[in-house]
Amino acid sequence: MGIQTVNETWQLRAACRGPESTLFFPPTSSERKEEREARETKAKLICSTCSVQRACLDYALDIREPHGIWGGLNEHERRELLAARAG
Repeated sequence: MGIQTVNETWQLRAACRGPESTLFFPPTSSERKEEREARETKAKLICSTCSVQRACLDYALDIREPHGIWGGLNEHERRELLAARAG
């Protein structure tokens, strides 16, 4: 087993680990807007209780993660945040 960096260890403490991890990414089949909104709301509630939420969001912003809920924000919200920081 390799050595984990400090930047990777936050993932081991993430509240999203476990059976509900599927809430954080869209299904492989299509989902209606209402289904997406409900899934994202549930995921964001989990994020709101997470002790590493900020590290997760920073990671997603740093790598420009294009999918899923990271640090309590979806991909559209992260793009808006990055745009606001840039301009």
